[in-house]
Amino acid sequence: MKPLMQCLQRQRNHVLGAVEGLSDEALRRPVLPSGWSCVGMVQHLTLSVERLWFRAVVAGDPAVIDQVGSQASAWQVDPGLPAADVLDRYRHEASLADAVIAASSSDADLVWWPFPEGEWRLHNVGDVLLHVITETACHAGHLDAARELIDGQQWLVNT
Repeated sequence: MKPLMQCLQRQRNHVLGAVEGLSDEALRRPVLPSGWSCVGMVQHLTLSVERLWFRAVVAGDPAVIDQVGSQASAWQVDPGLPAADVLDRYRHEASLADAVIAASSSDADLVWWPFPEGEWRLHNVGDVLLHVITETACHAGHLDAARELIDGQQWLVNT
């Protein structure tokens, strides 16, 4: 799983690099008609991606499972919460996810599944890792576009 973990870390770095240097105000500014902000996207990645998939689905953490569905929209960041804290929470949740992955084998069954029977399903830790890499990469691209709309800056992968 080491190559997949390296790929996931590159995507996480891309997420953080895409928003690096933006002010709290800029991180909160919605730039698309749907109204999401960069800090909302990072909070979504923290709660609905890293925490959900690794600590709930893979590890079956009951405290995390209890929070699924009961929390306010992961996209809505409390106005009193500094954007820097949201970024720090993303880093922290990623480190917790890494510990779950390190304690698992790629073919291990999932402990908990959040969707109704008959809908799509991932089957093992390797499937979840690939899903999270894909989702993180997709959202890193969204953040690239949002950043360019905010201040014209581009976070380039290949320079």
